[in-house]
Amino acid sequence: MESDKRKQIKNFILDVDGVLTDGQYYYTTEGKMMKSFGPDDHDALLLLKPHLNICMVTGDKKGFEITKKRVSGDMKFPLHEVSTFERMKWISDNFSPEETVYMGDGIFDIKVFDGVAYGIAPNNAFYKTKEGADFITPSCGGDSAVAEACFHIMEKFFEPIDILNIERNINGGEWCK
Repeated sequence: MESDKRKQIKNFILDVDGVLTDGQYYYTTEGKMMKSFGPDDHDALLLLKPHLNICMVTGDKKGFEITKKRVSGDMKFPLHEVSTFERMKWISDNFSPEETVYMGDGIFDIKVFDGVAYGIAPNNAFYKTKEGADFITPSCGGDSAVAEACFHIMEKFFEPIDILNIERNINGGEWCK
């Protein structure tokens, strides 16, 4: 059965806020000004990219342009604005849930975990969300939790990543000369 599950996983969908970021919003009198994205996550996502379709979602309308700059502009990953309440329907409309790993941290992400093949939560996720996760990263969102999730996905569904034997020029990513 484990080998069947390995073949089935094709998608990795991540919530941005609280997963790629620390979940905090920084406001001034002009409004939301910035978000804090963590280290290592982009590198690990590039290692995972040859194996899975990677997509990111956010429900943060007011901070969408900040997220878009980092995720679509800098990291070159697809980003979609999807309400937390609509996530499972959106996944079902655009992907096969039984072929999808989802990483989220919020109160309602447990509903997504219940509908996809595998759910991952960062260590600082809402406690009820962690109860519904298949895996909880040792680190918090915005502090390499996504990198840990990528390594876990590779070990569980593919082959473990051998850091000492990584090709620098993989998949046309940031590492190209």
